[in-house]
Amino acid sequence: MTNNQWLKEAANTLKSADIGSARLDPLILLEDEVGRDRAWILAHPEAGIKPDQVKKLNKKVVRRKAHEPLAYIRGFTEFYGRKFKVNRRVLEPRPESEAMIDILKSLKLAKNAVVADIGTGSGALGITAALELHNYSVDLYDIDANCLAVARHNAALHELHLHCYKRDLLNRPVRPYDALLANLPYIPSHWGIHRSIHMEPRIAFNGGKEGLDVYRRLFEQISKLSWQPKYIFAESLPPQHKELAKIAQNGGYKLAKTQDFIQLFAKPVE
Repeated sequence: MTNNQWLKEAANTLKSADIGSARLDPLILLEDEVGRDRAWILAHPEAGIKPDQVKKLNKKVVRRKAHEPLAYIRGFTEFYGRKFKVNRRVLEPRPESEAMIDILKSLKLAKNAVVADIGTGSGALGITAALELHNYSVDLYDIDANCLAVARHNAALHELHLHCYKRDLLNRPVRPYDALLANLPYIPSHWGIHRSIHMEPRIAFNGGKEGLDVYRRLFEQISKLSWQPKYIFAESLPPQHKELAKIAQNGGYKLAKTQDFIQLFAKPVE
């Protein structure tokens, strides 16, 4: 079978299942399998694919047809230009979360700043912060030991040794932090969601009735600490921003910046 033949068959299969990226997904899978980029594949439509490769590819198409996220099928995804392992234990990091790193970099915190990634999942946010800001000390927190196992793998993949802590949000923090990265669940429980999201861990996206229950708990925890971070980053849907700002204000924080899905809250200087 040639590149062109397989791509057409795979695209038709995914179209029949109402996959919006029916043409792109097979191309990505073929890139992975044959070790060639899409420019080469498209420039060589008559190049042959080995029978064992076709078999592997067809199995992956069946999984994608069932609306399994492409990242789970591939076993990895990209975030901030780097590869991260993902599986069904963790939420796939989204491009909109990258703005959190951009804003963190713009703050120009002290070189010995200490940062915590709360609800780290795959570790993408915390690991990226550590890689982009070499002098920062970063800790990873998650309630799920399986998530922390993935985060540890990704830290090792990027040649980092980051401490991982099994905690309910910031319960029993190991040390004070200058900044918190908190990409917590924010999807309201009554919302209808895409089929593919149902294959991701519910605990990672379900934010309760209004979507902000987990953020409320985080700010309550922070208010009881003997110290408070200077900055707290949060991600939520833009229509939730006003309410989340109120939650932060009740916790003693003011909105400092908003960029798409991301909000930065700052502790006023006394």
